[in-house]
Amino acid sequence: MVTATHTSRSGLDSALLLVGRLLLAYMFLPAGIGKITGFEGTVGYIASQGLPIPQLLAAAAIVAEVGGGLALIVGFQTRLASWGLAFFTVVAACLFHNYWAQSGAQVGVQQLMFTKNLAIAGGLLALSVAGAGAWSMDAKRTGY
Repeated sequence: MVTATHTSRSGLDSALLLVGRLLLAYMFLPAGIGKITGFEGTVGYIASQGLPIPQLLAAAAIVAEVGGGLALIVGFQTRLASWGLAFFTVVAACLFHNYWAQSGAQVGVQQLMFTKNLAIAGGLLALSVAGAGAWSMDAKRTGY
C-alpha cells in the first residue's frame, strides 16, 4: 500500500486544503459570532428545545464554533479541531434537526439541514485525516 506523505504534497494539494479549511470555517465562525451578538436569542432557542442549562450550552457552542472556526482558518491543531467540530455538528444535527420527530412542512427542511450537517461532519473527518496542509500553523509548528 502506498501512502502520501506530508512532504510529497503538491502546491495544488496545499492550496486545496487551505480552501477546504476556509470553506468549512465559513460554516462555523459567522454562526459563532452570531451567537455572541444574539446570546439571549440563542439561549432562548436552546431552551425551547427542552435542553437543560441553555446558557452553558450556548457558551459551549460559541467556543466550539468560534474557536474551531479560527483553528481551521489558520490551520492550528487541525485534526483536533476537525474532530471536535465533527462531533459538535453531529450532536447539533440530532438535537436541532430531528426531522424524524416532526410533522408537516418543516420535515423536509429539517431533513435537509440534518443531511447537510452530516456531510459537513464527513468533510471535517476527511480533513482530520488529510491534515491542514503546508500552508498552516501546523506545518510551521511541525516542520511539515
